[in-house]
Amino acid sequence: MTEHERTEYPYLIYIQFEESRKAYSFGSFVKADTGDQVVVETVRGQEIGTVCMPAMPFDSRKAKDDCKPVLRIATPEDLARREENRIRAKDAMAVCTQCIRRLGLDMHLISSEYTLDCAKIIFTYVSDERVDFRQLLKDLAHQLHCRIELRQVGPRNKAKMVGGIGSCGMECCCSRFMSEFDTVSINMAKNQLLALNISKLSGQCGKLKCCLRFENDLYTRMRRNLPRINSQLVFEGTRYRLSSMNLLQQQAKLENREEVKFVDFDTLWPDREEREPGADGAAVMYTNVCRK
Repeated sequence: MTEHERTEYPYLIYIQFEESRKAYSFGSFVKADTGDQVVVETVRGQEIGTVCMPAMPFDSRKAKDDCKPVLRIATPEDLARREENRIRAKDAMAVCTQCIRRLGLDMHLISSEYTLDCAKIIFTYVSDERVDFRQLLKDLAHQLHCRIELRQVGPRNKAKMVGGIGSCGMECCCSRFMSEFDTVSINMAKNQLLALNISKLSGQCGKLKCCLRFENDLYTRMRRNLPRINSQLVFEGTRYRLSSMNLLQQQAKLENREEVKFVDFDTLWPDREEREPGADGAAVMYTNVCRK
């Protein structure tokens, strides 16, 4: 789309949808305020979203080239139709489940959703294998009489949609505030000196917990200039092996053939530099370590 062909809107509006915390930009001729329900045109069709911040003057630098329009403020009829569509979507999900079982397809259905105008229904599913659903599409189109879209998602997206309580006792981060997923590696668990017990390090999705990434920068700063695990060092005239460290308690575990000691960092490295606050206010330790 060229600059001349592009529609110029007076307002730029950011909207969130029920299934996502991410804010999407839309062009609008209507000035909407935070919390307003609006009908928008998306790549999936017409949908109802919630305005998450007041309308602002349109800025082409903040909007994508294919910026979709806000059609109108949602009317009581639109809201009533959305509720009707939710009921219809449950019935359609039951139909789809029956078809999947009859065809013997290896796919787990998660949700179904009609667009506002009922022109299309989107089925979301999880599958470990590639699924040939051509016959399924034919059967669903014959019974539901609308366009069918089958959307495959991964286990982390499934956990975000289903929700739940994490091992910390709080709602899962993915369903509470995350809009996108970053890569989480086993090296982040190693950086925290955690035991590599995959079952304890995994979330409800079966993947490594997202909190490992959230905490990784802090642990990287806390470990800066500290010796590696299994390093040899001398303490009070005796040689020890540094078998482990508790970074939060600022304590090191020293071992040799005769004894095991737990020593505070301040005692073990009294000449360390002053602590410097990290980005989140936590104390970050910089040390002059003695490796022998």
